[in-house]
Amino acid sequence: MHNTDTFTGPSFPLRNRLARLAWNLSCAMLFRPTPVFMHAWRAWLLRVFGAQVGRNAHVYPGVRIWAPWNLEVGEEAGIADGVTLYSQGRITIGRRAVISQGAHLCTGTHDTSWPGHPLLTKPISVGELAWVAAEAFLLPGVSVGEGAVIGARSVVTRDMPAWMICAGNPCRPLRKREWCYDIGTGSNKE
Repeated sequence: MHNTDTFTGPSFPLRNRLARLAWNLSCAMLFRPTPVFMHAWRAWLLRVFGAQVGRNAHVYPGVRIWAPWNLEVGEEAGIADGVTLYSQGRITIGRRAVISQGAHLCTGTHDTSWPGHPLLTKPISVGELAWVAAEAFLLPGVSVGEGAVIGARSVVTRDMPAWMICAGNPCRPLRKREWCYDIGTGSNKE
């Protein structure tokens, strides 16, 4: 963070703002206009801007990414069109995790206990094989456990446990997820 008073100036230094300008221009010209099937190209472009993107990850052209250098996407993960990755802080998306259309992962907030409302960033983590369903909203600092499912339009205000179906506003665990997956072998568990 660059400035503790958001009324008098930007929260990030000039270098960060210039990097975001370069990313936004590249995104507009080289990321968004690409055909859906060009996942490898978009992954390469994200890597150029500092993202860590695993093999065979599917980042669709309609994803909005604030700062790719704060993004880590695991192998074979999928991030759908219309997703917002507001990566003022670190966002980690695990192997084979799915982030569905319209979901919003927000790592930034403001400290309202100070007069200048300084920016605060807290990382978000989505575990391997987790699914964040359509239009869910994840607040700064939350973790979604391995294999968890976050229901559509849920608002995740705290960590969600592994292998649970979770939903609501605020989101809460509802029941165990029956389907299990053996990460080591890549097959369903019996």
